[in-house]
Amino acid sequence: MNTPQISPYARSLWRANRRAFLGRASLGLGAAALSTLSGSSGGTFGGRPVWGADDDAPAAALGLAPGVQGLPHFSPRVKRVIFLCMAGGPSQFESLDHKPKLAELSGQPMPESITAGQPIAQLQGQKLVVQGPLFKFRRFGKSGQEISELFPHIGGVADDICIVRSLHTDQINHDPAHTVMNTGTSISGRPSMGAWACYGLGSESQDLPGFIVLTSIGGRNPQPISVRQWHSGFLPGKYQGVEFNSQGDAVHYVRNPDGVDRQRQGDVIDAVAELDRLRNADLKNPDADTRIAQYELAFRMQMSVPKLMDISDEPQSVLDLYGVGEADGSFGYNCLLARRLAERGVRFIQLYHRGWDHHNGLKKFMGVCSGLCDRGTAALIADLKQRGMLDDTLIVWGGEFGRTPMAQSNKGDVGRDHHMRAFSMFLAGGGIRGGVTYGATDELGYHAAEKPVHVNDLHATMLHQLGIDHRRLTFRYQGRDFRLTDVAGHVVEEILA
Repeated sequence: MNTPQISPYARSLWRANRRAFLGRASLGLGAAALSTLSGSSGGTFGGRPVWGADDDAPAAALGLAPGVQGLPHFSPRVKRVIFLCMAGGPSQFESLDHKPKLAELSGQPMPESITAGQPIAQLQGQKLVVQGPLFKFRRFGKSGQEISELFPHIGGVADDICIVRSLHTDQINHDPAHTVMNTGTSISGRPSMGAWACYGLGSESQDLPGFIVLTSIGGRNPQPISVRQWHSGFLPGKYQGVEFNSQGDAVHYVRNPDGVDRQRQGDVIDAVAELDRLRNADLKNPDADTRIAQYELAFRMQMSVPKLMDISDEPQSVLDLYGVGEADGSFGYNCLLARRLAERGVRFIQLYHRGWDHHNGLKKFMGVCSGLCDRGTAALIADLKQRGMLDDTLIVWGGEFGRTPMAQSNKGDVGRDHHMRAFSMFLAGGGIRGGVTYGATDELGYHAAEKPVHVNDLHATMLHQLGIDHRRLTFRYQGRDFRLTDVAGHVVEEILA
């Protein structure tokens, strides 16, 4: 075997401890970026050849993300998912589920026949009193969908969305309910839905991670969101989500340190690549190849991320649509970034808005949160539609659970407690029937009474639109084949176009 030729600089570095060198180099490239997806198909970047990008090298050995062999299982309706998470659990009774009977019985005792033996969060041991809706509902669009007056912009796209009023979940407190919504189970440590999507289908982005998360805050009691909600679990680490900051540096440590220009950083990349190529000629370790590909992705992100975050190239009409003028970290700004990420081939985009936990101050803070999120949500749908991108994008909007039809008061300021038995979400985009409402709750909104949809069913439907049979996307771990929907889930065929 011929010994690969390397530069004198690289040969001198070879004498150093290889692992220590790689560890130090990672600090300048961004540890978060190293665990993300690379969409590069090889070739060159920065004017230099990408190491290892030869015709005989398998994509996995280059750290690329081609997806699981044989996927998609059938023709996909969408290429990507944008999941809009209203963290804290928005009240369905002030948003998407109109319940006239609640208004009629407001202030009266909640029938014990409905609540007896049911799990209750903070209302345990208290007198349960019916709380009527605090806002009026209106009919929107040609379809006449009933939506709260708090969401006039979402009402403006009523004919493009499918409201599901019969969701239910397994957990009644925030963190475990988020875990169910993101991973399909309340057991911590499982892969998130975005990681599963990227594992199955790979990434189409050349210079960004395949799974990106953005967060915004505004409202009552912004619940903390654990980073494990977008983790890769037991899947390879390159599939985990990467949180982008919508103000300041989008990704920590991706910028070059002071005194290090792009050419010098590129020289380090080349040196590390040559060193690993020399060593890997004997070891044949695919993990080393993957690691180098992530260095190269981080290098490309130094150019792509600033361009992504700079919205100065957007026309004023688009900025007005989203209601933003600068990188202000708002939900509206993040919605605009979501569209820009979708244009760049990112597979899974997740936006969290923290502030929907309304145990008290319901009237005030529903107004605050809807004011912050209504316009951006509708703008994203409308913007994608006018660009012809809504046809191959699935949008999901909702929280980790809903709120109770019973009142929860704190010093006389009414609110609603956590509720897992029934809540509402909506979907829009490719292959989803617009202008329809699916499922229903009982007359007081306590149980999902008609066509109940579990979170596992939501995941199965989402994967189906991506061209994936949820029962066949598995990963063997500790002797068992795992999947996003675990041992449950069915596709909600009736909401599909």
